[in-house]
Amino acid sequence: MIETALLAIGLVLIVEGLVYALAPSLIDQLLIALSALPPDARRLLGLTAIVIGVLFVWAAKTLGA
Repeated sequence: MIETALLAIGLVLIVEGLVYALAPSLIDQLLIALSALPPDARRLLGLTAIVIGVLFVWAAKTLGA
């Protein structure tokens, strides 16, 4: 189980690092756009991301990861 958690965290860090390395100005624009959203919309966005992440993890485990 710990191996899967480490794998997941590592993959997230790789994807995050790629975005910052390849498109730093896009991150600035994204942060400006996010700051313009009301807190409830940001909360809903975060909850949606959690649900999608859980579904991905469930699908990966179902497929044998």
